[in-house]
Amino acid sequence: MNKPVQPMSSLSLKLPKADRSIETYRLAASRTFPAKLEGPLNRIAFSAVHTVADPFADNDPWLSVAVDWDKTIAFREHVWDLGLGVAEAMDTAQRGMGLDWPTSLELITRSVGAAKRRNALVFSGAGTDHLAVEDARSLDDVIRAYEEQISAVEKVGGRIILMASRALAKIGRGADDYAKVYNRVLSGVAQPVIIHWLGDMFDPALTGYWGTSNLDKAMGVAVAIINNNAAKVDGVKVSLLDKQREIDMRRRLDKRIKMYTGDDFNYAELIAGDEQGFSHALLGIFDAIAPAASYALSRLAADDEAGFHDVLGPTVPLSRHIFKAPTRFYKTGVVFMAYLNGHQDHFTMVGGQESARSMLHLAELFRLADQAGLLANPELATRRMKTVLASHGLED
Repeated sequence: MNKPVQPMSSLSLKLPKADRSIETYRLAASRTFPAKLEGPLNRIAFSAVHTVADPFADNDPWLSVAVDWDKTIAFREHVWDLGLGVAEAMDTAQRGMGLDWPTSLELITRSVGAAKRRNALVFSGAGTDHLAVEDARSLDDVIRAYEEQISAVEKVGGRIILMASRALAKIGRGADDYAKVYNRVLSGVAQPVIIHWLGDMFDPALTGYWGTSNLDKAMGVAVAIINNNAAKVDGVKVSLLDKQREIDMRRRLDKRIKMYTGDDFNYAELIAGDEQGFSHALLGIFDAIAPAASYALSRLAADDEAGFHDVLGPTVPLSRHIFKAPTRFYKTGVVFMAYLNGHQDHFTMVGGQESARSMLHLAELFRLADQAGLLANPELATRRMKTVLASHGLED
């Protein structure tokens, strides 16, 4: 089971509630998790990781990107120490929502270099986001954009996560158009890729992906394309927040192809699996809960499924809160957790996205993180929560 419980009853702070009242919240007993992986894993688990902004840069955050590269890479090293892979330059890193392609490529280059120095696992996002949606006139434009990014990532030694394309969502008219693009793009990759199906709750510009707004038909198109290219596909990451659809797709995939859950609502039971199979993981929430995720996965590998659920189960309410609608703003909660846990010294985000969630949302996040035992240093987390409250005029 997890490490010994330490009483933290002396710690409290005043937090706002939805009814505009203030409660004196007393922290629960903390749970400590190992800082490094304990034992082998029997699931492949990626954390889609955030980007640490540079708070001292003299830039306009809504218009330009400034990254603290040292802190950004240090966080990836923290994830690797825990035995998790890094999914780089994905939507958790604010790709397409503050992080542009040139900065993404620099991030990928630095991350791949750091991974090679320690023989760690990293796959990186390649998409079409340098092609403005309004400039996409044909499927060939989309194909060229994909190929440009794939070439750039492969040139620096990276493995590919093939991201969904806003441009393709705009001009793709049906199964044949999607098949043309994916068949062409997959035929040219150097190594098998992970295909990412990102639902429109994460990015409204991807509504109707795979050529239809009917999810059953969309899944049929996706499965056919992926299975027809099985030799070029390592796995599929599905981010639909729909447990049964993921299970159905997992059972329809070619047996050579892995399913990586992207379901930040139901990941614990999907990873545990059933008599017909299980999902590996590629999750944004693993950024916020990496130590608990690592330890839970080690318990699962040791045939301690009860221990796995004991650790990972309490993290699910926090994840559902962080990823609540509008889901695309979940990055704010992920970065806030990194701030509370000391991985960065400020609550500042690329694109000014620290303002995307309310103070009530952050207060509830603090409560749920504490109840799941996810505050690595409760005293530090409490001080930092008080600082953020004070910045909003809510003095303790």
